[in-house]
Amino acid sequence: MHVVSEDELHDEFFPSIPPPEDAARWQAPTDLEQHLYKLARADNGYAYLRTLATEGVYYPVRLDHAREAAEDEHPMLTVDTSDGRVVAQVYTAGVLPRPHPYLVYEYATLGALAHIVPGHVDVLVVNAATPCEHYFLTDDEERDVWLDLHHELFVPDELMDRVVTRRTRVPEPGPLLHGLACGAHLCFRNGDAWNTPHWHGMGYRGEMERIARDWGVDSREEWLRMQESLLDTEVSPWYWDFVLGARNALLQSGTGHPDQWRDGVEASLRARARQARTPTDDSDLSEFVAHLRDLVGKILRYEARFRADGLLPPDGIVGSVAAWDIGRASKMARWGLGARYATETEMYTALQRASRSARSAYRTWEEFSAGYILGRCLHFDEERFGSWYTTVLDAHRELTTDPDSPWLTVPFSTP
Repeated sequence: MHVVSEDELHDEFFPSIPPPEDAARWQAPTDLEQHLYKLARADNGYAYLRTLATEGVYYPVRLDHAREAAEDEHPMLTVDTSDGRVVAQVYTAGVLPRPHPYLVYEYATLGALAHIVPGHVDVLVVNAATPCEHYFLTDDEERDVWLDLHHELFVPDELMDRVVTRRTRVPEPGPLLHGLACGAHLCFRNGDAWNTPHWHGMGYRGEMERIARDWGVDSREEWLRMQESLLDTEVSPWYWDFVLGARNALLQSGTGHPDQWRDGVEASLRARARQARTPTDDSDLSEFVAHLRDLVGKILRYEARFRADGLLPPDGIVGSVAAWDIGRASKMARWGLGARYATETEMYTALQRASRSARSAYRTWEEFSAGYILGRCLHFDEERFGSWYTTVLDAHRELTTDPDSPWLTVPFSTP
């Protein structure tokens, strides 16, 4: 089901960025467009194509056509010009417009374009109606160049693990921008601009496939349930924060030795069981108590590693793993819009709720990051300290040092 709210109806189908008054001082949306602007001004079409080959592009499609297309079909809007030529238009990520309820953008590599641009198209225009626009023919010889450059230059992993920041058309400081920053770990991992509210992600089909494959979300109703569960921090097991909360309570009373922590967890759990009238000799209860006592040791060992790696200060601990759900909720809101399961208003509301939840559970981005990483490790790593840990440790280091990172540009305690 596709839901459209009235405030989403607009006429910004395609990008339109006026030329700068001073050609030497244009502020591009991202570093990619800034580089393409330089190449376009120098009329260096080959270098321009090489850049596109590393990044890929997006092309517009009517939503109804995108939905009706078979897996091997790639509908694409084209334009007939007054001189009888047919033009296809593609764009880089930074110039893409506000999402439209009836028009979507699909992602394609330069190599894919060689196959999917319709044969009757005469001209490919890249970033039309922007200062970094450039034109290319689409004959067989030109398409062979696209394929050669794709095979030479396109390396998907090189588009990941990087801080990408938009310079223009970003929210003002406040809960929305803060909510976007809560998804910084995943934005870094996926190589997405962390601060764009105009979300297109991997393209319409790519966003649908992403959340179907990784989250089992195939409809608006499933997206709504998953988004709400993440915002309520109910996707991660409840007992992770239950165990951490037991230590927080001990620390407030001036204690917190590991044995006291384990005993406190067991006492609290057995008190719950009594309230639920569970027999004290219940085997499942005894097994669960043992599991949570073991979890205390696992958390202590992770925290020791975190301190050794500089993720926590020398005396630091993790007070909550809520960030693991909150950070993913921040991205789920955007993925939902990209797949057209969410409205723009729903995405904004979810991002602002993520911001509130983060600020209620943590005091700094560093604390938030440690909570996110511990949640991820408890979920996937099994104390191997393998890539499930090292990749987010690398992300933490970049996000706490890169001058463009949201964690250095967005105050955590946003009013």
